[in-house]
Amino acid sequence: MRPEIVLLTKKISPSLLSDLTAEIFNSFVKIVADVDREILAVGGEMHADAEQLLLENGSKQSNLWGANFYPYEPLELRIEFTSFINIRPRDGNSSMIVEDETTQTKIRKMCNNLLLGDDDDLA
Repeated sequence: MRPEIVLLTKKISPSLLSDLTAEIFNSFVKIVADVDREILAVGGEMHADAEQLLLENGSKQSNLWGANFYPYEPLELRIEFTSFINIRPRDGNSSMIVEDETTQTKIRKMCNNLLLGDDDDLA
């Protein structure tokens, strides 16, 4: 059975976030952010699967960035901006890490609005 991937435009429930986190990795969940449309794809085994789901739903490749979200960590340690899908020299990103600070800020804001707010936690 394929792991669940959820597209978010509204805040996720803490119980669903906890379930998605536990489904594969236990301590984190993979996310792909469409920084233009402000949609998050959450869950799945690989960022590429979530990326594909967003592309099938109208997203543009240049707006998609992968990261890992650690809901049980303190706020400053929740997001790891690393994914193979981020290696896109044509879009100005030559490594697995989201290099652009503005893009990182957009992803942080989306995680705050759609996953866990600054004062929220699952612990």
